[in-house]
Amino acid sequence: MWSSTDVLKQRLEKRLQFLYGEKYKKRLMKRIGLLLARYDFLREQCRPDKLWDEKTCLLISYGDMVRKKAEKPLLTLHRFLQDYVKGTIECLHILPFFPYSSDDGFSVINYRKVDPALGEWEDIKKISQDFRLMVDLVLNHVSRCSSWFQDYIGGIAPAMDYFMEVDPGDDLAQVVRPRTTPLLTKVQTVYGKKYVWTTFSSDQMDLNYANPDVLMEMLDILLFYISKGARIIRLDAIAYLWKMIGTPCINLPQTHEIVKLFRDITDYLASGVLLLTETNLPHSQNISYFGEGDEAHLVYQFSLPPLLLYTLHRGSARHLREWAAELTAPGPRCTYLNFTASHDGIGVRPLEGLVKEEEIEELVQTIRSLGGLVSCRSCANGVERPYELNITYFDALKDPKQPQDVNRQIDRFICSQTIMLSLQGIPAIYFHSLMGTGNNYEGVQKTGQNRAINRARFQDEELRKLLSDPKTVTSRVFSNYIDLLRKRSQEPAFHPDAVQEVLDLPDELFGVVRRAILRNGETRDIFCLHNVSDKEQRIRLPDLDGTLKGKKMKDIISNIVMEDDVYLSPYQSCWLKER
Repeated sequence: MWSSTDVLKQRLEKRLQFLYGEKYKKRLMKRIGLLLARYDFLREQCRPDKLWDEKTCLLISYGDMVRKKAEKPLLTLHRFLQDYVKGTIECLHILPFFPYSSDDGFSVINYRKVDPALGEWEDIKKISQDFRLMVDLVLNHVSRCSSWFQDYIGGIAPAMDYFMEVDPGDDLAQVVRPRTTPLLTKVQTVYGKKYVWTTFSSDQMDLNYANPDVLMEMLDILLFYISKGARIIRLDAIAYLWKMIGTPCINLPQTHEIVKLFRDITDYLASGVLLLTETNLPHSQNISYFGEGDEAHLVYQFSLPPLLLYTLHRGSARHLREWAAELTAPGPRCTYLNFTASHDGIGVRPLEGLVKEEEIEELVQTIRSLGGLVSCRSCANGVERPYELNITYFDALKDPKQPQDVNRQIDRFICSQTIMLSLQGIPAIYFHSLMGTGNNYEGVQKTGQNRAINRARFQDEELRKLLSDPKTVTSRVFSNYIDLLRKRSQEPAFHPDAVQEVLDLPDELFGVVRRAILRNGETRDIFCLHNVSDKEQRIRLPDLDGTLKGKKMKDIISNIVMEDDVYLSPYQSCWLKER
C-alpha cells in the first residue's frame, strides 16, 4: 500500500507518532493501509464536482420528523422532502438514525445498523440519491447498552480497554463540563466496581482514544458511512474527545490531530466528502478546528444564533456588526456553516467575550419570559452557569412587549433568517425553523428533557394540511423561507467563498456587501440590509457607496426598484443589486 515517497504516508506517520509514539506507529500504519485498500472503491464514487456554491444549503431533520401510519418514517420523510423542498434544498442532515438508548439518537447502541423503527440502509441510500447526505459520527461516547460497553463490563477483549476508568480521588477540578451531571459514573464489572468517564450522561460512556484500537474502530465506521452515501460527516462533540487528567480535557492538541488524520484520509480516499466539527464553544475555540486549512472543511457559526436573538431583542446590531467585522475568511476548501437553530438548544457560551455577562443574563431572562427553559453547566468552582437556551427559534423571537402579535413574531423571525442567509458560508436550517414551530411543552413533560421543547414530530397528513392553507403560521413561514432560498440560489454573490464586507451603519441596522468575482474579472455586488428595530429606518444608498448615487437598485426579495433612498419597515430586509 505504502511507497517511500507517499505524502499521505508521511502525514499519517507524523500524526500517529504524536498520538501514540513510535511503539504503535508501524502496526497502526499497516492497519490503516489494509483499511484504505478495503475502501479503495470510494475513490471513484466520491470525486467532487464541487465543494459548494450559492445553491448549497442544508436541512437538519430527525429521521422520523414526519410520520405516517403503517409506514417507515424514512420513507415518509423522503417523500415529503421530494414534494416540498427538492430542487431548493440541496443537502440533508439526518440526525442519528441508529439504534439508541437515550438523547434522541446520540447514545448509539450500534453504529452499523439503521434503527428498524425508522427504516433500513436501502432507505438511506435512496435519500442520498436525491440529497447530499450528512451523517453524524458520534465518536466521543457510546450507549451503556452497546455491545462494546457490555463487553467492558464482562472483561471481554478488545472492548474491555475501550473506556476510561478513573479514580474518583483524582483531581478533576480543571475538567470543562457541558453538564451538571456527575463526570464519573459507577458501574459494576467482573473486576468489581469501577468509575467510568461520562461527559454528557450516565448513559453515554466516553471512549478512550489513548487506546489506538478505538481510533481504528471509528476510522472504519467513518469510511463505512461514506460507503453508504454520506457526503458530509458531522464529528459530534469532538472537542471533548481526548482526556488527560490535570488538563481541562477540551480542545487538546491530540483531538485536533485526530481530526487532521480523518481529513488526510478522506481527502485521499473520498475527496468529495466534507468534515464538519461540532464545538459549541466561544468563537476563537470554535474556529480553531479549521486548523491551517488541514482540519475541518466546515465549522458551525455557534455565536450567530444567540447574537441574532440578542440583536433583535435589543433592537441594536452593534455587537453583531462588531463580531461579523472581525470574522476572517476561512482558507481554501474551508467555510462556515451558518445556522440559527438545531436539534439542541441555543448555546450561551459562544456569547462569552462578545457581550457583557449582565447582557447575557438579560437575554436569558427574556427567553424565560417567553416560555423558554434554560439548561446549565458546572464550572470548575462548582457554580452553575447557563449553558443553553431551550426554546424553538420561532418562539424565541416573540416580541416581549407584544407576545401575542403573530405578525410581529413572523417579521422578527424572518429577519433573523434573512440575516443568516446573507452571511458568508453555507446556511443550515432546522426543520422546525422552516415550519415556524412553537414550543413543544408536551415533549418536555413526557421526557423530562429540556431539549424536547424543540424536538416535536409531525404527522404527515396534518403538516401537509397546514402547508396547504396560506393563512396558517406554518404556511406563511415556509413560503417566505422557500422564496428566500430560491432567490438566494440565483446569485453568485451568495457563493460561500464570495467576499463579505460589513457595512458601518447605525445600530438599528445591520448590513453586509456580498461580492462575487466572475470569471471575466467583473464583480457583482449585493447589498444586504436589515432593520433590526421596531421603527422604520431610512438608508441613503450614496452613503453606503458613492458609486450608487443615481443608480437604480432592485431588491431581490420584494422585486421593488429603489433609487438613492431606501426605507425599511420594522424588521424588513432587502437584498439590493444594480438593476
